[in-house]
Amino acid sequence: MENPRQEETAEIPEAATDTNDGHDKARGPRLREIPLRLMVPNTITVLAICAGLSGIRLAFENRFELAVAMVLLAAFLDGIDGRVARLLKATSSFGVQMDSLADIINFGVAPALVLYVFLLDQARSVGWIAALIYAIAVGLRLARFNVMAERPVKAAWQSEYFVGVPAPAGAMLVLLPVYIGLLGLAPGRIFALIAAFYTVLIAFLLVSRLPVWSGKSENRVRRDLVLPAILVVVLYVATLMTYTWETMVVTAVGYLLTLPFGARSWQRKYGDWPAGQGNDGLPGDTD
Repeated sequence: MENPRQEETAEIPEAATDTNDGHDKARGPRLREIPLRLMVPNTITVLAICAGLSGIRLAFENRFELAVAMVLLAAFLDGIDGRVARLLKATSSFGVQMDSLADIINFGVAPALVLYVFLLDQARSVGWIAALIYAIAVGLRLARFNVMAERPVKAAWQSEYFVGVPAPAGAMLVLLPVYIGLLGLAPGRIFALIAAFYTVLIAFLLVSRLPVWSGKSENRVRRDLVLPAILVVVLYVATLMTYTWETMVVTAVGYLLTLPFGARSWQRKYGDWPAGQGNDGLPGDTD
């Protein structure tokens, strides 16, 4: 006579095995199951976070030149991790989320704290409020960008223009008072108050609906302009290495001066910039 309890007991391990398989799948793949090529871009993103956090530490140690260099290095690494992922065909949802979380640190928290320790603290509460506004603006800017990137239907202009100043450019721009200070301008309360106003202005540009040229146009460089373009890049890198802060001041001011021209170019191509031009997650937009 067969024992029912034994049959019941024999079925338990199979059910338990199915449950365990479900738990394993819910946790995602094991580290040894992830291809190496998928880890490369995420490693670059982690290095960018390390650079941004190191910039904060160096700022608190009053090593401001290295602090700014770390923030700019974080921006550079952030710029190449997505390209490396596409080159290796290693794009993933995890990488997208990781990159977005890294951006809020590298382009929001790190520049705000470096600027506050260097200068804005002399404006007391006004300086801290300005730093907070900038960091929050970066978070809002990144959230809007993620929402627009996930939208299935995209407008033709989105391949050429951003909505508002992008976060990496915002980090470069907001550190302009630091570049000027490193050139020898003595930090003072008046300079700090001006820098606080400037910081809020950059925060506004981040969350604004201003069309900003992205540089991602598919237009190719003419053959006769390839060598001159390479020479211009070499010249810029050489001046950046030799006259670092002067070059960064010129770069930041030059970028700000191009914003009206970018908006004018958008208007000529696509007409006026209406309030309901696409829903980017802001109040008052329409689908």
